[in-house]
Amino acid sequence: MNWVVLSLSTVIFISLIIIVVQAIIYKKKLAKAELSKKLLDTSVIIDGRICDIAKTGFLEGVLIVPKFVLQELQLIADSSDNMKRSKGRRGLDILNELRKISGMTVEIIDRDYKGTNKVDEKLVVIAKEIGAKIITNDYNLNKIAEIQGIEVLNINDLSNAIKPTFLPGEKINVKIVKEGKEKDQGIAYLNDGTMIVVDGARKMINRKIEVTITNVLQTDAGKMIFAKYEERHFNQHHSKHNEHNRQHFRHY
Repeated sequence: MNWVVLSLSTVIFISLIIIVVQAIIYKKKLAKAELSKKLLDTSVIIDGRICDIAKTGFLEGVLIVPKFVLQELQLIADSSDNMKRSKGRRGLDILNELRKISGMTVEIIDRDYKGTNKVDEKLVVIAKEIGAKIITNDYNLNKIAEIQGIEVLNINDLSNAIKPTFLPGEKINVKIVKEGKEKDQGIAYLNDGTMIVVDGARKMINRKIEVTITNVLQTDAGKMIFAKYEERHFNQHHSKHNEHNRQHFRHY
């Protein structure tokens, strides 16, 4: 009899421990979800990079799209302007793709405010009410939200932060694609779109050359890199290339 009572007490005790542990885990998950609410604005959905970021696993929590943002996307998608219509449809496609990403939760909330018709103002109000961050790439919304103490995750800031860093004196190979504004300047771009202004490279358009970094400036629009081109490097390279060809033909 005592053995049965002891066994029953043990089972009840273990069951209570399991219930307590499950409650703690659930509470932690709930708290994490509360801290990880992120509102998406129209511009960041149309931009599309949010989808690529979500796929990497760096973005967690719940992505919230207010119904008025979805309505704005639908209005843009129905626009008579071809460019706007294309952007709107792209935004709707991005939302559908986000919902399919494993581990990513996208919620549409039906909440609106009669006091204003401006989407940015409504986003700020919702962010305050539910304690969410705002993900955007809109400069004005970024500033309005920050003034009111709302945390903003700006996709453009993230993009600038992960661009490669170059130091003065470092040499890189770039392709000059067009003339610069100043005399003898050529313009090149990195794969991420960063502009490189190269002194002395105006005559090297459509050619890949080695340039030396002279300065890197951080602006509101992103990084701008300045470099210089010394023609002798190009001439030396081509002299070696021509010599190689001459030796190749002598062999035959």
